[in-house]
Amino acid sequence: MDELTVDTPVTAQHVAAEDLEGAAPLPGPESPRLTDESREPGAVEPGAASADERSGAAAEGGSADVPPRQAVGRRRAPVAPEPAPELPDAELRGALEAILLVVDEPVSELVLAQVLEQPAERVGPMLDEIAAGYAAAGHGFELRRAAGGWRLYTRPEYATYVERFVLDGQSVRLTQAALETLAVVAYKQPVTRSRISAIRGVNCDGVIRTLVTRGLVEECGTEPDSGAFLYRTTTLFLEKLGLNTVDELPPLAPFLPDDVEELADATR
Repeated sequence: MDELTVDTPVTAQHVAAEDLEGAAPLPGPESPRLTDESREPGAVEPGAASADERSGAAAEGGSADVPPRQAVGRRRAPVAPEPAPELPDAELRGALEAILLVVDEPVSELVLAQVLEQPAERVGPMLDEIAAGYAAAGHGFELRRAAGGWRLYTRPEYATYVERFVLDGQSVRLTQAALETLAVVAYKQPVTRSRISAIRGVNCDGVIRTLVTRGLVEECGTEPDSGAFLYRTTTLFLEKLGLNTVDELPPLAPFLPDDVEELADATR
């Protein structure tokens, strides 16, 4: 009996294996990609982001597939204005004198520097130089610092002539009671009306109102314990007396009586 031969069916895999065995790889731009079944676990496809990279990008608020944003252009810083040209000393001196002739109250060095657009380091020494020049020349006026600023004043030796011209027979002097009350406020400020009345020994409500009306005294709050109004002197007071601060007031010791301590004990 003839032997039966069992034909093994030839599959496409056999043909492909036989045909490709020993053959050179086909030319092409790139090799074929591995299938999902043949790819090793954890392998990353070329050109693709890994899981760690994608998770890191997500943690930073972005996405691995989104291209980075372009940098926004920075704003230009504002250009500072050019400083004003420095005035010559002669022109600075003349400008200061012109302003001081028209002011109606003492003006500070800072205000003068801002108006003239010059550094305050130049204005202060120039004012001192002007004041020294007036004093040396013997003018009928002088430049003094008062109430935190500078102003022109008539010289004390010519006060009689100035009063004769300004007053023209009209009396604007303060009364003795007003002067005493003003002195108490100046040396005891801030002080209440009751304290002033106790020091003077008389009621001073009317006198206080007069001083407030003339702008020599002003309210400056209330006393914490009693709630009474406190009073102090104004810049007009300093201006009228030609003082810069109340610290320049003369001491009271030479004007006090010898038995002041005995009088103080007697009033207690």
